[in-house]
Order: sequence, then C-alpha cells, then structure tokens
Amino acid sequence: MKKIISIFFLFSSLIYAKEYYAKVEPINIFTLSSQVNGEVLLANEDLIGKKLQDRAYIVIDDTLDKKDLHSTNQKIESLKKMIEADKNIINNLEESVQRKKQNYSSIKNLSVKSKIQKDNVYFDLISTQNQLLNTKKELQNYHSQLADLLYKKAVLEKSIKDKKLISKGMVLYELLVKKGQYVNVATPLAKVADVSKAILTIYVDVEELENIKHKDVYIDHKLTRYKVSRVSYIADSVNISKYKVQIIINPPKIFSKLVKVELK
Repeated sequence: MKKIISIFFLFSSLIYAKEYYAKVEPINIFTLSSQVNGEVLLANEDLIGKKLQDRAYIVIDDTLDKKDLHSTNQKIESLKKMIEADKNIINNLEESVQRKKQNYSSIKNLSVKSKIQKDNVYFDLISTQNQLLNTKKELQNYHSQLADLLYKKAVLEKSIKDKKLISKGMVLYELLVKKGQYVNVATPLAKVADVSKAILTIYVDVEELENIKHKDVYIDHKLTRYKVSRVSYIADSVNISKYKVQIIINPPKIFSKLVKVELK
C-alpha cells in the first residue's frame, strides 16, 4: 500500500510540475567602453553577429600616439647612451680621485714643498671630487628621466593597443559607435557576447526553492543532464515574490529562442 502511495505522489509531482519559458541567452554580454580618446577610423558593421577573430573590428586613430612613441624611443636610446658615458666618466674620475689623494698624502708633510704647491694639489683633488659628485648627480637625474620615459612609453603602447578592439572568440552583438565619431574615455563602443555557454533564466515561487538544485531539468519536455546552476534567495525587484533561477547549458546553434523549462 505504501508503495502505491509513493508512486501516486511521484506521479502527481510530475503532472503538476510547473512549466516556465526562458530565452536561450549567451552566458555573458559585455559592454566595452573606450579606454582612450580619438576619432573612430573603423567600425566594421559587417562583423555584427559573427564570431570575432584576430582582426580589429573597431579602430581609433593612433597616429599621434605612434609619432610620440617613436620620439620617446629615440629619447630613451639617447639617454641610455648618456648614462653609459657618465658611468665611464665616473669610473675615470674615481680612479683620478684615488691617485690625487695618494699624491696629496705623499707631499702634504714634505718640507721641500711650499704651501702654495700643497694647496694647488689639494684644490685639484677637491675639484676632481666635486666633478665626480656632479657627474653622479647627473647620472641620477638621467636615471630619473629614463624612468619617466619608460613609463610614458608603456602608457603610449597601451593607448595604441587599446585603440584596436579585437575580442577574439566573442560574438559582436552590437556596435555603439560609427566611423568618424570622436570618442572619449568611457564612451561605450560595442557589446560582445560570450557564446562558449548559454544560460536559461526563470523566476520561481518560494515553494519551488526547496531542493531546487537537486531537481531534474526538462527542456522542451526532454530530460537533460543539466542541473540548476544559480539560485538567488532574494526576491527579484521586477518579478515581485519570484526568485531568479539560472541553468547553464551548452551553446545552441541559434540563440534567443524560447524554450520550455520544467523542474521535477
């Protein structure tokens, strides 16, 4: 008798399982905004709806950036040569200072040398030491300038890279700019979709939440191997008193079609 009752309740639950309709959407749709300023030279509308490859679908003018980068690279190379020259000068001056110190030490207590002679040797030593200090100071300044130029180079290279949108592997969902338009930082450029997976979103009553992640998922009346992937236990702000439930599935050939979803 108990077996009959269990079968009855199981049969009843299958019959009265609620049906939901969900749109098969890409797992993520991203809005890409500009990281740079400039005029749009290319906005390839022919690629809308297609999977993107290695070529850019939006290009922003980078002419001035490239000229500035070329000039910056030349300055960097020039500074590197000046740094190397200063290093050699410092080595020579350090050796000169040591010899002049030895020379001064050898004569400073000699009575056969006049005070003027001793002073001349001493002042020559001090002059060389000051020259050494000034060259070291100059070298530090060159290193500081080089660091600034290397930072500027990195910024320019990033700016040039950011002026070509590629998004390989994504599907171009929508272009938000046109050729000839001037964009600023944060201007929305395009929407791209990650179609590596698809997602179904339904809104269920609170009673449906119990053991929801263990329920079988039926799509268009067919049992699938999928399970509920995400559950929001906070009622939705639009679908009042309903709770968002999402199921991640393999990508279909065609997105955005409606499917029937049942949880049993």
